[in-house]
Amino acid sequence: MQSFADAGVRPHTLAALAALGITEPVPVQAQAIPLLLQGRDVVIEAPTGSGKTLAFLVPMVERLPRRGAGPRALIVTPTRELALQVEKVLRSLASDLRSAVLYGGVGYATQRLALKSGVDVVVGTPGRILDLVTQGRLSLSRVEYLVLDEADEMLDAGFAPAVERLLGLTYEPQTVLASATMPTWVTTMIEKHTHDHEEVRVVTEKEADLEHGLLRVAREHKLQTLSRVLHRHGGSAIVFGRTKHGVSKLNGHLRQLGHNSVELQGNLSQAIRDRAMASFRAGRSQVLVATNVAARGIDVDNVGLVVNFELPDSAHWLTHRVGRTARMGVAGRALTFVTPEDELNWIKLSRQGAPKIRELDTKRFLDEGSWQYQEHRPAPPPRSTATAATGARRYRGRRWSSGNRSGR
Repeated sequence: MQSFADAGVRPHTLAALAALGITEPVPVQAQAIPLLLQGRDVVIEAPTGSGKTLAFLVPMVERLPRRGAGPRALIVTPTRELALQVEKVLRSLASDLRSAVLYGGVGYATQRLALKSGVDVVVGTPGRILDLVTQGRLSLSRVEYLVLDEADEMLDAGFAPAVERLLGLTYEPQTVLASATMPTWVTTMIEKHTHDHEEVRVVTEKEADLEHGLLRVAREHKLQTLSRVLHRHGGSAIVFGRTKHGVSKLNGHLRQLGHNSVELQGNLSQAIRDRAMASFRAGRSQVLVATNVAARGIDVDNVGLVVNFELPDSAHWLTHRVGRTARMGVAGRALTFVTPEDELNWIKLSRQGAPKIRELDTKRFLDEGSWQYQEHRPAPPPRSTATAATGARRYRGRRWSSGNRSGR
């Protein structure tokens, strides 16, 4: 497929894509769209920012011209922000499909009214969709086209029970599973929920666009080091923490240090989350401090830097976090902080398949902003937890604190 027209995309949709400045399909779209237009179930694995959303929306718009009772398409996402983003892209295609976005954290009235008015496409999070099904406000029996966006998270333990219930309420829809990562354990779930599926796996030259450095820093110097990094960067950045409380606390510290930052975490109301994202997207706030809620699918233009201030729980989350920068051919940088206390967790992530990240020369980086890397290899794994606790402050013969004092 060299063009959207080659796959049989109608002139109206071609015009909508052209209005968005999209005239040629990117690789994931070139591979997935023809299969989906044929009615096949498709599993899409492609890096973040590679064009997956249009890869499943364009065939949906083409295959489901509005007619009769609905909804006839269901798109399930792990977060409210991603649901809103997907529905925004759908509206940009200027189809006559009526859509509703269903997510928690807000009242039911507006969503009930949208469903009562009649919709062709439902985009939402599992919990709220099930709530409205239970209330008798929504039926999924006519769904013909089903998408699990960020499918590996949708099928993981946290979401799986709700997602399984949703899938059981549909009757043999055409199914799309899409994500940047598809761990091996997902294979069984894929076989269970698809029929004779095709697989689309796209590898982009992301390494050429992304510069990712590991920064070893003592725990007591982390905040000041982060502040120096953000002041030097000066542009749009996302800083990831592990917990909702920790993210809120870190955002408060950064604001005290003069950074125009906002936070995104699950304890916030939807209205506050919406304002934070709007401020960050518009450039009114340069730093977004977030939990993993911002690591999946959130598309913000020109994020020049991602900082893993705290390590994630799995290698896949590291991939999704770093995927917020260096998107669609635009260069970006990422930093992963590792303290002595993080050493065992970092080893675990490496064994899970975390990318090999070159270690920066901490002193030169902090003093000069130089992305010069250490020449030596990382130290071998500690032999025990006790070893890590007492011996990890030395790394290849130099103390952890050396080179970090300038970060105070």
